[in-house]
Amino acid sequence: MAKSQAQKMRQKLVREGKRNPELSRSPFAFADMRMRKTKSKQEQLNSSKYKNRISSYGDDGSFLFVPGRLGSLVSG
Repeated sequence: MAKSQAQKMRQKLVREGKRNPELSRSPFAFADMRMRKTKSKQEQLNSSKYKNRISSYGDDGSFLFVPGRLGSLVSG
């Protein structure tokens, strides 16, 4: 099989003592991005484990602080 022009240029650079451009490639260039895997039920449950959910009881740990409102009540 014939060599491509780009492959010939890479081999020439290596022969001349220069850095091989193949070494600069990202590791994702070799990954097969076509393979997809859906999350399992346990992975989906764990993905929302630490998110702040809205609770119907209001005990989700979040609060609202408005500066200046308390000062106006005290002075007025």
